[in-house]
Amino acid sequence: MDVQDEKKQEQAEICEEYKVHTDIVNQVEEMMPPEEQLYDLAELFKVFGDSTRIKILFVLAKSEMCVCDIAQLLHMTQSAISHQLRVLKQNRLVRFKREGKSIIYSLSDNHVKTILQMGMEHILE
Repeated sequence: MDVQDEKKQEQAEICEEYKVHTDIVNQVEEMMPPEEQLYDLAELFKVFGDSTRIKILFVLAKSEMCVCDIAQLLHMTQSAISHQLRVLKQNRLVRFKREGKSIIYSLSDNHVKTILQMGMEHILE
């Protein structure tokens, strides 16, 4: 049995009948985003893979805050919070503004809040 026959047999084990539905495959293939966009999306979701960053995002969804306030609330060092905020800024999930000597952080837009809300809805189902 050659490699192609093995692949067909494996596919047949997955599907009851080995038949590619080319109309569906072609239709979906036309709608697929470019590979680079899919890569960027995967990288974005990696940022959400850290519980500290998730906590920071949830905090900022409730109120704008400075590093000191976030560190106090999460019982972490300012250095640890600053490091995670840097990652969040690089991925355009948070923004900041200067008020005197303080830097105040907030979510960059409502998309971030929506992602968090939808994730919570999903895990609570």
